[in-house]
Amino acid sequence: MSELEKQYRVKAGARLKLADYDPADKSQTANDKAARNAQVAALAPQLDALQDLLYAEGKRKVLVVLQGMDTSGKDGTIRKVFQNVDPLGVRVQAFKAPTETELAHDYLWRIHQVVPRNGELVIFNRSHYEDVLVTRVKGWIDQAETERRIGHINDFERLLSETGTTIIKFFLHISKDEQRKRLQERIDNADKNWKFNPGDLEDRKLWDAFQAQYESVIAATSSVAAPWYIIPADSKSSRNQLILEILINRLSALGMQYPQVDTRDWPKTVE
Repeated sequence: MSELEKQYRVKAGARLKLADYDPADKSQTANDKAARNAQVAALAPQLDALQDLLYAEGKRKVLVVLQGMDTSGKDGTIRKVFQNVDPLGVRVQAFKAPTETELAHDYLWRIHQVVPRNGELVIFNRSHYEDVLVTRVKGWIDQAETERRIGHINDFERLLSETGTTIIKFFLHISKDEQRKRLQERIDNADKNWKFNPGDLEDRKLWDAFQAQYESVIAATSSVAAPWYIIPADSKSSRNQLILEILINRLSALGMQYPQVDTRDWPKTVE
């Protein structure tokens, strides 16, 4: 495991305090925004090559989970980190409020239908973790049900891992002040008005409750097979560089290989 991963990875079974993680930390990236963007541009082809290898090999699956408070940058991460990746083998799955059909099943039913298949990299924009975060903070489920669901999620991710899925989970960690700035920008900037949801202001009032619940849930679900990484996200360019480097490290470690093809009977030239 690289030093970069060690710094931001949550150890299995460890207690977690988000206050111990600086949302503005740039210790593993350049202090200059232009340099960070240049590094992302330089690294992006490596992720593209690894995704091509994943798709060609067709034996493994990769699930990337993005979670965070409102405005933490889930959409921006997808746009920037995966901008060079061939869309043929990548799929983004966003999760909103469950539909009537989804509510008629267990809460993991809609999740299991969209996990990656062989050779595919899937990015969850929000995820099954909403069912132990917002549901608990808003009081829709009690603590006993929350603990049952955390058990379900650990078992579900163990099932995915043991059947060939590499799971990489990122919590995009922003400060309350940075969220205020980004929400204000959505109000002030006409091009971003469509992103503003008045309900985000109600959730902002529950900031401390959400932070505490994230701490509890991440600590209970960061495992060897499905680790969480706390990514400082006040700086968008630093966030992108860190996630990109971690993804490259994790995918490189899989030891993927292109399929071996018997070419002995092939013609030497094409007429």
